[in-house]
Amino acid sequence: MILTRRVLRWPIKQTPSLPVNTCFSSGIAFDSIKMAAMFSSSEISKTASSLLSAYASFAGSMMLVRSMANELIPHQLRSYLYSAFRYFFTPLSPNLTLAIDERCGMSKNQVYEAAEVYLSTRISPKTERLKLSKTRKQKHFTIGLEKGELVVDGFEDVRLTWRFVCTEGQKPHGGEKKHFELSFNKKHKDKVLDFYLPYVLHKAEEIKKQDKVIKLYSRQCPFSCEDDNERRGGSWGSIILEHPATFDTLAMDPALKKMIIDDLEMFLRRKAYYNKVGKAWKRGYLLYGPPGTGKSSLVAAMANYLKFDIYDLGLTSVRSDAELRRTLLSTTNRSILLIEDIDCSSEVLERQMRNKNKKLPDRTGQLTLSGILNCIDGLWSSCGDERIIVFTTNFKDRIDPALLRPGRMDLHINMSYCTTDGFRLLASNYLGISSKHNPSFAEIDSLLNSTKATPAEVAEELMKSDDPNISLQGLVNFLKRKRDEADDETENKAKGCGEVDSSVRRLNAIVSRVKRLKTNVDQRKIMMRKRK
Repeated sequence: MILTRRVLRWPIKQTPSLPVNTCFSSGIAFDSIKMAAMFSSSEISKTASSLLSAYASFAGSMMLVRSMANELIPHQLRSYLYSAFRYFFTPLSPNLTLAIDERCGMSKNQVYEAAEVYLSTRISPKTERLKLSKTRKQKHFTIGLEKGELVVDGFEDVRLTWRFVCTEGQKPHGGEKKHFELSFNKKHKDKVLDFYLPYVLHKAEEIKKQDKVIKLYSRQCPFSCEDDNERRGGSWGSIILEHPATFDTLAMDPALKKMIIDDLEMFLRRKAYYNKVGKAWKRGYLLYGPPGTGKSSLVAAMANYLKFDIYDLGLTSVRSDAELRRTLLSTTNRSILLIEDIDCSSEVLERQMRNKNKKLPDRTGQLTLSGILNCIDGLWSSCGDERIIVFTTNFKDRIDPALLRPGRMDLHINMSYCTTDGFRLLASNYLGISSKHNPSFAEIDSLLNSTKATPAEVAEELMKSDDPNISLQGLVNFLKRKRDEADDETENKAKGCGEVDSSVRRLNAIVSRVKRLKTNVDQRKIMMRKRK
């Protein structure tokens, strides 16, 4: 077997030799480039200086043009031109942003309040700062957003971004202005407005009902102790109402108590009826009686029964009719407006004073009775639904008759002194006993029928000892002292009347004697004239 050795040969490309003419021309080109480079380096300093001078002249010209534009073109026109320039040169965004302000005119923005409650349940793990609070009666923690925080929510196939924004007010002491920004793709605008936002409103109502707490609002404390979500613009601050009064614990006549509960129930279910007859859905109550008869406790029991917030409005803190309108418009539906001791407000009695003294000048810019009547039963009273207005007074006869009529004070409730039924309820609540277990009840019933004692006085006596017998005996002694004091006062009044009568008789006798003396003097003068 013969092995052959094969040598592989790669083809080698030979570089052709350049002709002499080509080499000579290349040398000339190289010399030309070298000379050009030397020329450019010599001229570069002149070029840089010319560029700097051109830039300086251009900048000076622009500054001159700018100063002339500021002097000749009005500010409004310049702003319009700048906005038009930004509009044409800014790329269009596919997103749409809705700004949801805290207030809607003089009223609260329902969408803002619903978003505030709803977003507390949509906190994402990426959120960095939150506000946390809880009161004794709340079952769960209250979570709120801090400034600038984002919450991403989803509804069907739509991605939505919420942002909480706070800005400082322009006016001094104006407080912060709060609003939510809701961003989403423009193509989902109809779905967000027609379905998503109503869903937020409905969900917020469900959350409120699950963890409902009753709040007591006041204008005297315009900043909330619980959180910072209250309406500083409306000058209302709130605390959690923890008053334990209920209708079961009120020392009232059972028939009167049942009548009040039935009236409240009928008011709640008659929304369609009020719309049918053309009346605002509201109800007015007047609670009158001496101090200590449980007027404030009845208001608290009504709020606990209805789950309504209470707005405690002192008329002395309201300076004008306009301020009263703003204050009432800042209240919410399903609430109780409480006006205590309305007879103590001098502005309410102004009409009576003016009728008695026609020289009294009209006070402009002040709170007047007509302004109160307009807010309670006028056009402004229809700016809210499902509201109860409660007035309290110790002296019903001091209130202007215009306030007492139906439509303003629909139901008048007399909070009287403690009755036998009220005493039995107090004894059961405070001592845990009934009339079957103690013989002192008969004596106390007899004393209550002949003595005026308020439920507060009776309750105070029952609280002085843990022993029921000692407490009841102390109540018997207290009622006897009040009976004796009342008898002594009656006798003193009778004596005083007798003394007054005797003084009047003596004065009349003196007047008669003076008249007789005067008559005798006149007769003597006549006789003397006749003799002359």
